[in-house]
Amino acid sequence: MGRSEHDGSFTAGGDVGDPAVSDRIWTVPNILSMLRLLGVPLFLWLVLVPRADVLALAVLALAGLSDWLDGKIARAWNQATKLGQILDPLADRLYIFAALLGLVVRGIVPWWLMAILVLRDVLIIGALPLLRHFGYGPLPVNFAGKAATLCLLYAFPLLFLAGYPGAVGDGARIMGWAFALWGTALYWWAGLLYAVQGLRLIARTRREERTDRVDAPREVSDEGAPGHGRDGSRRPGGAGDR
Repeated sequence: MGRSEHDGSFTAGGDVGDPAVSDRIWTVPNILSMLRLLGVPLFLWLVLVPRADVLALAVLALAGLSDWLDGKIARAWNQATKLGQILDPLADRLYIFAALLGLVVRGIVPWWLMAILVLRDVLIIGALPLLRHFGYGPLPVNFAGKAATLCLLYAFPLLFLAGYPGAVGDGARIMGWAFALWGTALYWWAGLLYAVQGLRLIARTRREERTDRVDAPREVSDEGAPGHGRDGSRRPGGAGDR
């Protein structure tokens, strides 16, 4: 997190001039993220229309593999980009929403689970204009958020399998709900950490703005004081020279 040397604004997640994060668009990680986004409507169609759960889970598994792969490539090939920092969490959230929607429509999970998870994202998105007003971009994904996403992406395939009879379905139901509840708790814990981080950034910016307002009249007063120059040195002929 740092201040821009050009406009004095802050960004969350690193300095504005950080050479490790570029403005490039057509990089291998970004292309993988775009392909992962294209898989969201395919996944939802497979879940709701033909109810081809095996194929839907295959799409979800490929999405998870590409998520891991684009991160590895971005670090290994120095291809981290600002666009990638947006696409990557966006794809994760869309897959979570699509899987939840499919599970709710098919009556596998109750609607309140989807409402709880969606509400947190609505609050996070609603806070973005406030952060932007104080010169900040979206906050970087924290460890709790990554753990929550991982738990939820484990939970949903298991909950789809829970509809099958026998020991496989029973085991999948128990494990799926365990991951879902842990993931939901971590999802909100991560949201609380984002809120605390955002409030601290805003408070720091407001303190610095108040400091700037207090210092500005003092500087003007010092510059115009009799017997003193702009650099604070005493001018010839001042009161102290008599």
